[in-house]
Amino acid sequence: MKLYDPTRWLRSALLALPLAATPVVLDQAGAEFGFAPLAAAVAQEGGGDQRETRRTPALRNAVYEKLSEAQAAAEAQDLAGASRVLDDMLGAGGKNELNSYELANVYNLYAFIHYSREDYNKALQAYENVVRQPDIPLAMEINTRYTIAQLYFVQEQWQQGVNALLSWFAMTDNPPEDAYVLLAQGYYQLNDYPKALNNVEKAISMYKEKAKVPKEQWYNLARFLYFDKNDVTNAVRVLEELLTHYPDKQYWVQLSHMYGEQKRDSEQLAAMEAAYVQDMLDKGSEQVTMAYLYLNAEVPYKAAKVMDKGLGNKSVEATSRNYEILGNAYRQAQEIDKAIPAMEEAAARSEDGELYTRLGNIYLDGDEFKKAIDAITKGLARGGVKRPDTARLVLGMAYFNDKQYEKAREAFKAAGRDERSAKFSKQWIQYMDSELDRQRQLQEG
Repeated sequence: MKLYDPTRWLRSALLALPLAATPVVLDQAGAEFGFAPLAAAVAQEGGGDQRETRRTPALRNAVYEKLSEAQAAAEAQDLAGASRVLDDMLGAGGKNELNSYELANVYNLYAFIHYSREDYNKALQAYENVVRQPDIPLAMEINTRYTIAQLYFVQEQWQQGVNALLSWFAMTDNPPEDAYVLLAQGYYQLNDYPKALNNVEKAISMYKEKAKVPKEQWYNLARFLYFDKNDVTNAVRVLEELLTHYPDKQYWVQLSHMYGEQKRDSEQLAAMEAAYVQDMLDKGSEQVTMAYLYLNAEVPYKAAKVMDKGLGNKSVEATSRNYEILGNAYRQAQEIDKAIPAMEEAAARSEDGELYTRLGNIYLDGDEFKKAIDAITKGLARGGVKRPDTARLVLGMAYFNDKQYEKAREAFKAAGRDERSAKFSKQWIQYMDSELDRQRQLQEG
């Protein structure tokens, strides 16, 4: 069972981020993802972050109008038109006429165009050009550096992404929880599991402090990392928290397995049962495991019902072994009438005689002596019986109860040739002889 597959989730999550905010220069919504809109940047000119005072060059009206034109084209999905406007702004020496803040906005919009075309490498280059410009608003630089880190991750350039993200952390007073998770993902890809774990646990802790529910994928990453270091105690803790908010089958099954590792048998059963009663155990192997847990807990009737249902709806494969489990469960539950047809199916599907001898035992328990004789005889003839001596003892009992005393004696003697059954063979022969003597005396009056 694969505990965690982060790459697919990471890529899809990152790709969704910039698109979720319309990253155009005149729209405030884009600021979160590194697309610093003009209005936001202008607002930073007079104040800004307390750690650094920057004098941002003014955005001239003519440049503003050109950027607005390019933005409008981008919003209309006319990416080629938007690019032409920007190309014109930089062409024929125009680049030299723009100040650093104006250039930053041009490159910012270029980045959005490249991103929209899924040309992530060019988008990354454009963002790098944004932060190369001196005296841009601090907020614009911070947001852009975060996007740069994201794009490195999108391209699976993990070390560059981590480095970019660490630079961003150094500029940020209150990094959000998602940023710690992103860093954790980077460290995970670099196989630096301790740092990955520290960062994802930081994110989870921050969410819990705010009385917010941590995201499912955060728990999954932490779960995998604890499992990898064989920290079963913390893996269990994370799974328990995960199930509180995200009750999914795989988590119940994994938690049950973990409880088993800790020898917490009752909790192992309870976790698996929680999944079963919610109809989450749709795999035959899971249902068989459920049955075994019931058997180990000495609840054979529930084990039998699980197997009966699974075999009935064909979610459990109709194999000799599975019918054997069903038959044994019903037998332990003293439901002999139900155990017999199950063991008949098990024996018929088997390749040797072992199950026929066991079937003979069940027939004997049900006082069906002739069927017991037939089943055990067939099993011994087939071969592959683990304890032929024991099977012959049972055969002798069946013959005795069927009043076939000479055949019973032969079966007991055959069993006694194995030293493991010699004592019981002798006792049965003695008992049979005494019983026959008693019957003769009764007849003679």
